[in-house]
Amino acid sequence: MDTKKPQNIDEYKKWLKEKHEFEISDRTQTYYESVTGRIKHNLEKSDFWIQLTENLKKYDEDYLVKTGYSLLIPEFKPKIYIKSFDSFLLKTFRKNILENKRWPDEPEGEWILPDSWCTKVNDIIRTLFVVKYLDGVEFMIDKIKSLCESRSMECRVFLEAREEGYYAAHVYTKREFEIPGVNWDTEKIDISIEIQITTQLQEVIRRLLHKYYEDKRKGIREEDIKWQWDYKSDEFATNYLGHILHYVEGMIMEIREKQTEEIA
Repeated sequence: MDTKKPQNIDEYKKWLKEKHEFEISDRTQTYYESVTGRIKHNLEKSDFWIQLTENLKKYDEDYLVKTGYSLLIPEFKPKIYIKSFDSFLLKTFRKNILENKRWPDEPEGEWILPDSWCTKVNDIIRTLFVVKYLDGVEFMIDKIKSLCESRSMECRVFLEAREEGYYAAHVYTKREFEIPGVNWDTEKIDISIEIQITTQLQEVIRRLLHKYYEDKRKGIREEDIKWQWDYKSDEFATNYLGHILHYVEGMIMEIREKQTEEIA
């Protein structure tokens, strides 16, 4: 049996066809875009999304009363984003191949394949909330959890703190959506919705480094030395910048809280 790992996205497409009899074609992408477009439209019209966006003014007022500072940047309006097909395919490549510690067997939770992959990738539909201060992340988490609980919706929270300097909260809830079937009928499936919560400073650095991280994820690369010791590498500068910003935000919170105590 051939156990050689695909090394890039083209080899991965070939592996999907030969190993699992799934050919990635223009039709595959068209179907994915049809499904995700329908999900986005239905979510935008849902009571959950409407209430969440309408509650933002109240959340901002509650935080202001609690801290004396605004929670959100002025005129902030969250948007719903669809994961592009290329990014989506790349993520299945990472999960099936690059990050699969059980290779050549299926990864934990089984293969992510086209016949059901929309239900197994948790961020095909996502949104982003940007708060001003570090404690605003936990504040928004609590508000979203309360809203989900009031509607008997699943809510899972992950506080990301990666070695690479990425810091953000990921909140996942799940809803049933009616989507076009493969044969253009309709079917109902459960889809995860990712709600990212990050700070204004972390969002700036995320945007600056987004292309770098995307390029890094596209293939397997053997490293002769850990990036933490290779001060000339791109990883050294970009990853530590994320850590430094997180530290600065913590110091901002400490100074703010001391000022509040002195006034009190």
